Amino acid sequence: MAEEHHMNGFDAGAFFNLHDYDNSGSWTPDDIRRTYGLKDESTKDVPESKKEEVVRTVLDLFDKDKSGSVSYAEFTVGDAHGIQLPDFGLGPGHHGDDEYEYEIHHFEKFHGADTTEEDLVHPEDIEHFRKHDQMEDAEHRQEMLDRMSIVETNIPAKFRRQ
Repeated sequence: MAEEHHMNGFDAGAFFNLHDYDNSGSWTPDDIRRTYGLKDESTKDVPESKKEEVVRTVLDLFDKDKSGSVSYAEFTVGDAHGIQLPDFGLGPGHHGDDEYEYEIHHFEKFHGADTTEEDLVHPEDIEHFRKHDQMEDAEHRQEMLDRMSIVETNIPAKFRRQ
């Protein structure tokens, strides 16, 4: 957590708030999945049963009122009693957008402020910029479609002239 969130010490309340993505005051199963990076494409090969196990385990540890979510109080009290979030061996968890994850998990570790474009040769760099190129290509295609008054591919085949 220190590396990812640039924090030197662990503070249960701050940790909870950082991972309460919708600021609702509780961690829903969706928040738990996101915290463990289970919504990220890097975990697409993790079986759904394992993802459900992660959520169930965290809820079993912290959800004392069995509401189906973990409140701020439940988490901080649990932490004070020595209950910790388990490491399921699924990696560091990816819960930001692609830019944030690339910055935190790669760029900050292997590059610096003086990095030039020619220095960005790691497989992670190449993949990151390939995604940018794909997004730009998709944006360009959409702009072209937006300029067309009629987009034939949007017309169901049964209504097109044969």
